[in-house]
Amino acid sequence: MNSFIEKLTGMAPLTDQVIATDLLMASKTAVRNYSLAITETATPEIRQTLINHLEDAIDTHRKLSKYMMEKGYYHPQDTQKQLEVDLRTAETALSLSND
Repeated sequence: MNSFIEKLTGMAPLTDQVIATDLLMASKTAVRNYSLAITETATPEIRQTLINHLEDAIDTHRKLSKYMMEKGYYHPQDTQKQLEVDLRTAETALSLSND
């Protein structure tokens, strides 16, 4: 999004949060899918390749989680705080659709 528009609408932080959340969800899906695929492999070579990809996906998830926690977007150990963030984000999204 254009930085002028972001500043004008106040959406810059929300945009970062939305992108980070999408990436975090994708990394969780990758971890789940690689884990499942490892149990279905027929050869040790393929299994090792998938394990390597799984380790990369776990590392990506760790980095994204850390980034989001530092920014205050993600509170995996405080459900009340996370609920507040989610509700605030939902309210913002709903108010944008009413404009």
